[in-house]
Amino acid sequence: MKTMVRWLLAGAMLAGTGLAVAQRPAKAPELAYQLTEGQNLNAFVREGPVAAHLLLRNGTDPRILVAFPAGNSGVGLWFAPVGQVATWRLEQAPRPTTAPGVAGPQPAIVTRASIDVPELRIKQAILSSIRFLRDYQSVGRFPAEVAVEPVITGNTIRWSRPRLDGKPGYLLEIRLLSGSIRNGVLVADAGRPLRMEILASSGETPLNGLAPNELLNARAANDSTARNALQFLSYREKFLAGSWRFQTYFGRDTLMSLRLLMPVLQPQAIEAGLGSVLTRLDARGDVAHEEGIGEFAVVDRRKLGQRGDAAVLDYAMVDDDYMLAPVAASYLLNRGNAAAAGAFLARPLVSEGVPDTTAPAGKLLVRNLRYVIDSARPFAKRPDTSRLVAIGKGRLTGQWRDSEEGLGRGRYAYDVNAVFVPAALEAAARLLRAGLLDRYLTTEDRAALTEADAMAAVWRDRAPVMFRVSVPLAQARPRIEGYARSLGIPAAPALAALGTAPLVFHAIALDDSGRPIPIVNSDEGFSLMFAEPSPADLETYVTAAMRPFPAGLMTDIGMLVANAAQTDATVQGRFTPAAYHGAVVWSWQQALFAAGLERQLARPDLPAKTRTVLTTAQARLWRAIAATRATQSSELWSWANTDGRYRVVAFGAGKQDVDESNAAQLWSTVYLAVRPPQAVRSAKGKR
Repeated sequence: MKTMVRWLLAGAMLAGTGLAVAQRPAKAPELAYQLTEGQNLNAFVREGPVAAHLLLRNGTDPRILVAFPAGNSGVGLWFAPVGQVATWRLEQAPRPTTAPGVAGPQPAIVTRASIDVPELRIKQAILSSIRFLRDYQSVGRFPAEVAVEPVITGNTIRWSRPRLDGKPGYLLEIRLLSGSIRNGVLVADAGRPLRMEILASSGETPLNGLAPNELLNARAANDSTARNALQFLSYREKFLAGSWRFQTYFGRDTLMSLRLLMPVLQPQAIEAGLGSVLTRLDARGDVAHEEGIGEFAVVDRRKLGQRGDAAVLDYAMVDDDYMLAPVAASYLLNRGNAAAAGAFLARPLVSEGVPDTTAPAGKLLVRNLRYVIDSARPFAKRPDTSRLVAIGKGRLTGQWRDSEEGLGRGRYAYDVNAVFVPAALEAAARLLRAGLLDRYLTTEDRAALTEADAMAAVWRDRAPVMFRVSVPLAQARPRIEGYARSLGIPAAPALAALGTAPLVFHAIALDDSGRPIPIVNSDEGFSLMFAEPSPADLETYVTAAMRPFPAGLMTDIGMLVANAAQTDATVQGRFTPAAYHGAVVWSWQQALFAAGLERQLARPDLPAKTRTVLTTAQARLWRAIAATRATQSSELWSWANTDGRYRVVAFGAGKQDVDESNAAQLWSTVYLAVRPPQAVRSAKGKR
């Protein structure tokens, strides 16, 4: 606290002299690290109220961007394309400081960098919500009301403005250390790079970071990259989904990360994550997918004729509604500390989903369980595809594959219906039997939860078979050959793995008419993690995923999340290596599959044949994971194939890519808990 006071006093004195930056004491920040991914040079820093991610974009489209977890805000400066490949050099890592704002000094970072171009022409500056920066980066649009003009003084160019509602806002200042500003163009001295000092600030309310000893226990892997990413994304208020593009709460990302990281997380970290989900439940018990905060909330509410900046919560996704119960049950029932579980459930939480209300965590959890049971009851009474849990009418997104084409334009997602609904019902039944929720149950609640076991049995028995796809070999082979040819990859390994039986797998989804969409997909990992498939099903569906692409999902550089070989050319065109949820590798999906295999292998009821299938799959998957260890904390990556070998290509590096990957992704840090089995580690050590 004293350190922060010194920063503020220094900032106030310097603001009075007209200088931009207040110098803070020269000590190492609590967190500071750098990494380069594709064309993006990334530097992260966190100290007290300051947390920021600096991104410098190399290549022919240079960019400076600073993202702040505070208010999911940021400042970005896009330059016009340059005629050469330009490379940034970070001369001085970002360090915390303060900068003047409308209410006095506010948290900031200052850094120094250079770039080897003759000149940089400014295309656009945006200072606002990360969601607006994200939109501009992907589709070239942002709200006109947040636009701001620069002020040029000598060799300094500065953008600053308060928030639209007059609250503390944002600042970006570029001061050239070599070169000059001519008619708004940054011009390098002859034969020298452009050198600059960058000052960036956000006046949004800072978050309170979880300290390392509050975050991980002694079982966590000694992986500095993953530890750094997790620490940057972890706060007492919530976990952030990823940086730079998703620096705020996402329900699904929080819940899946909690479940996979749970063995190595401290209780206060787990409870921070669960609490953030519970406080954002709506009145029905629906889990919030994403929150719109800061200036995004101001703009969004003005569109609705409202005032204020209260969070705008998005409830459009359906998978997260059924994730909360099994994840909460894993913590409350499997950690073996009934007293701690009871204390957490009794904790009063201030609701964001139902403003101006406070309720115990246990009461909020019951609200979600009632939502699960009420929405699952129609199918349990009369199993029919039309009674499955559907993506919202008129939408193309509703589960983790939340790009417009990610679910193959399906309406009923496999993971939601075959895995998460029954898992949530089973968790409700377990929590009822344990008695932990007794004090929070009404008579009506108890009667509803009593139905959960029987309903779960119906869902487990009847839903998965609706997604079963069986393609005769005579049809599957030519499709695989044609798809491989279109991608420029060898087909022989995939064809050799087919055998003589039909190609059987679970569809990614059912369409509006209940027809399976025949895309081989990685969502089988959810079944491994949250269900207990029969030995026969384990052998069939694990084998389907582990075949070489494009028969299955496996490549040298990881497990792909989708393989559209058995669809037509139109659908295949939506699932390319340049598509966000196409033939690409998502780090956490591999970790999910690996953790699921480990969970299944712990079962005592599996015959030797099934165990062999699983251990073979486990070894192959971990070889692929090990081959891309340097990219594990990234959100996702693409690939190229040369001479029959795959190599990693950073997603967003290609002109065809629809977006770019986050350098720090919450659910990609799960390898801190998901570790290769001893047999795989021993085999690796012998090579």
